[in-house]
Amino acid sequence: MDFIQIAKQRCSMRSYTERKVEQEKLEQILEAAHVAPTAANLQPVRLLVVQSDEGLAKIGTAANIYGAPLAIIVCADHKKAWVRPFDQKQTCDIDASILTDHMMLQAAELGLGSVWICYFKPDVLKKAFDLPDHLEPVNILAVGYSNEEAAAADRFDKTRIPVEQLVSYEKL
Repeated sequence: MDFIQIAKQRCSMRSYTERKVEQEKLEQILEAAHVAPTAANLQPVRLLVVQSDEGLAKIGTAANIYGAPLAIIVCADHKKAWVRPFDQKQTCDIDASILTDHMMLQAAELGLGSVWICYFKPDVLKKAFDLPDHLEPVNILAVGYSNEEAAAADRFDKTRIPVEQLVSYEKL
């Protein structure tokens, strides 16, 4: 499948079967994160893979992961992030987002569903997993075999603004 087809096929899934994600598929998802670009190649992101019932229950105290058998907590490492010198903007949130997007698209190619979760209690998650102060949980990626039907690939024709409204050349 080519990239644009994968991107159009992928949608947020919020219901999963109990079937575990195979180790080989997990490794491919993590490899997609590994090759994702980061600012100045500083790689200020850490991934916490959670698959055990105990670990998933811990996440459940901070977020709804919709019964997914696999969750990846994506953390920004503020000690390693590149900082833009003009205004001190730290890019680790952006880097974490790029890794998450790579993982979601890889999961879709492998026939897995996923949902990017930002609605969670970061303080509860940090405590539950004993995360150090310099690691900030940015999002949680829930992954698994979906119980839902995939959304139509042509849905973007109806749900997105036209490309002409999205894009300007040289001047807004």
